[in-house]
Amino acid sequence: MIDMKHDLLRLNLEHFIGETIGDEVFDTFSLLMFKKTIQKKVYLAEINNPCKYVYFILQGACVSYTTNEKGDKTVIQFGLEGNWISDLYSFFSGKPGIYTIESLETMEVLMLNRERFEEACNQHLIERFFRKLIQNAYVDLKYRFAKSNSEEASVCYDVFVKENPQLVQRVPQYLIASYLGIKPQSLSRIRNTPSKK
Repeated sequence: MIDMKHDLLRLNLEHFIGETIGDEVFDTFSLLMFKKTIQKKVYLAEINNPCKYVYFILQGACVSYTTNEKGDKTVIQFGLEGNWISDLYSFFSGKPGIYTIESLETMEVLMLNRERFEEACNQHLIERFFRKLIQNAYVDLKYRFAKSNSEEASVCYDVFVKENPQLVQRVPQYLIASYLGIKPQSLSRIRNTPSKK
C-alpha cells in the first residue's frame, strides 16, 4: 500500500466510474503507481522527448503547453490536486512529445508508466475509469476551443474564474491569458474593469 493521500485518488476514481470501488481493486491499482516529489519549475514531460508517465496530482500545480519558434507558449491544460496530466499522444504512441508539462509549485504526484497502465486496464473498473477520463478530457478540450473562438474574451474569463477559482490565485496571469487565447494586456484590462473588482 502506498503511504499517500489515498482518499484523493479513490474519490477521483469513484467520481468518474460512478460507483464505490472495493478495497481489493483499489489496492491492486494503487500498488502499480509510485509516488514522487517534484520541485517547482521542473519538467514532467518535454517537447521532442518521449513522455513515459501519466501523473495523478496529490499536491501542487502544473501547466501543459506547446511553444512556437518565437518561444511563445500556448497553454493546453492546467493541473491541480485531484487531476491527471500527461502528453497522451507521446505516452500512447511512444513518439516524441508534443507538449511540455512544467511544475508551477512543488508537487507530489503518483506516476504510472505504460506497462503498468496496461496492467491496470486489465481490471474492468480501471479500464472503464481511464476510458471515461480520456473521453471527458477530449470533450472538454473541444468545447473550450469552440467557446474560445466564439465567445468574447470577458465571457471566457468569467467562465474560467467560476469553474477554476483556485487556479486564478495560483497560476500566473499570462498563462491564464494563453489558455483563454487572449493577450496578457487584454486579460489585464478585463480584470481591471469595475465589474470584475
